[in-house]
Amino acid sequence: MLKLTIISLMFCFVPSYQQFPRLCATREALRTKECCPSWEGDGSPCGASSGRGFCRDVEVSDQPDGPQYPFSGLDDREKWPLVFYNRTCQCAGNFMGFNCADCKFGYFGVNCNDRRKSLRRNIFHLSRAERLRLMSYLNLAKQTTSRDYVVATGTYQEMENGSNPMFADVSLYDVFVWMHYYVSRNALLGGPGNVWTDVDFAHWAPAFLPWHRLYLLHWEHEIRKLTGDMDFTIPYWDWRDAQGCDVCTNELMGDRSSQDPSLLSPGSVFSSWKVLCSQAQDYNDRGVLCDAVDEGPLRRNPGNHNRNLVERLPTSADVEFTLSLTNYDTGAMDRGANMSFRNTLEGFGDPKTGLGNSSRLGMHAALHVFMNGSMSSVQGSANDPIFLLHHAFVDSIYEQWLRRHGPSPSQYPESDAPIGHNREYHMVPFIPLYRNREFFISSKDLGYEYSHLLNANQRLAESMRPYLEEMQDVWPWLLLAGLCGGIVAVTIAAAILTAKRRYGGSSWLHMSKWKNTFALPERQPLILSSDTEDPKHHNYQTTI
Repeated sequence: MLKLTIISLMFCFVPSYQQFPRLCATREALRTKECCPSWEGDGSPCGASSGRGFCRDVEVSDQPDGPQYPFSGLDDREKWPLVFYNRTCQCAGNFMGFNCADCKFGYFGVNCNDRRKSLRRNIFHLSRAERLRLMSYLNLAKQTTSRDYVVATGTYQEMENGSNPMFADVSLYDVFVWMHYYVSRNALLGGPGNVWTDVDFAHWAPAFLPWHRLYLLHWEHEIRKLTGDMDFTIPYWDWRDAQGCDVCTNELMGDRSSQDPSLLSPGSVFSSWKVLCSQAQDYNDRGVLCDAVDEGPLRRNPGNHNRNLVERLPTSADVEFTLSLTNYDTGAMDRGANMSFRNTLEGFGDPKTGLGNSSRLGMHAALHVFMNGSMSSVQGSANDPIFLLHHAFVDSIYEQWLRRHGPSPSQYPESDAPIGHNREYHMVPFIPLYRNREFFISSKDLGYEYSHLLNANQRLAESMRPYLEEMQDVWPWLLLAGLCGGIVAVTIAAAILTAKRRYGGSSWLHMSKWKNTFALPERQPLILSSDTEDPKHHNYQTTI
């Protein structure tokens, strides 16, 4: 715990980045609907003077959405981001970011021309130092206020069309918590309790996997910038066939408290974490957005969930059946989709039959329910850091499917998907802007790989790596101990030889003269002679 605190303090003044851009959360930016901040490198909007990008009109698709959301003009997320901004930075080449200051995923360098190859590893294959680093980075992100981004706490209408900005400062970690809440929240139709629940811009439809892929990439990207550790990657938890929460230990994501099984052990750094945006029903009842204030401690009670909803954690057979489905999505492309890879992986298709609207949840959704706490609410689930490990493994299954089936871009629907999920829709609430189709591609094209997707020899090397690294840490001590042992052995041997030379002829070394002096009377022989041996007892010497 002390080590985590010290490491966190080392970085406490490092800036962080995510969304809404603080420079675009002003009255002027909202009234003009323009989000084109200057790049610090040359002082021009979007780095235009250096050719990094340009301030351009936002173009949105006019393809029709599915029937699940029958409204228009009521929700700020419709045709994202036009309610807030109609001009943003559009970056050139391999540049990326709300002001084109960063490199696209998979690239690095001054001009973003160098290819990055990152490896996401099984959390149980991390070395002790890597596990400690992961915990410290998570806690650092939770304790560091985002310098460049704020979160919206009111609708555009409540902001009086931009005249009264309503944004809040939160930590870097909580910016991502808010993003997951905001994309999945119910639509506010006006007034207390007047909401539309059958809407989600990142779940229950085709964009589920591309959206979470982008989410993890951004999280990874921002942690690298926050810490300066450009080699950092999110590890994954392979939960196939797990009998319980293997990662719920104080060394990793936190054990349960002995005083209250729904809380985390005081021995975990995460026991002090507070959650936000987790009271969906309360927001609906009041007809408001999350106000981004603390809402109590992180909760988790794995395994004590509704068994009628989730029988067990997913098995290897469940994963293999899901991977065998050849169609990315089918039918209405919602929770009722049959034989849909996306719907089955998300958890609403039965992992044995592929039929949608399953009475029991499986795969991805099963783990959320199993955690029985903050993870079990869609809108508030990102409060639990296990969310990241879980979705990294879900993303790896998505990657396996892409490699196995090699779908054409046209497999991703161009139209008639639930709102927010068509191919050209900009992902809510990301700024800079990304389209769903951009992440219907292999992870290799985005600069990362998963260790369990490597070939057999590479997987073996990966599994041995943490042990070899720890051996590198201890071998100097082992060598020193060996040298000390050798010196002691040589010293003792030398002392014995010296004594033999000096006292070799001395009478004190001959013990016969002392034998009678210290001899004690023998009251009973230790081994019976053949004359007195009890035939009922076996002699150990004879037996041997």
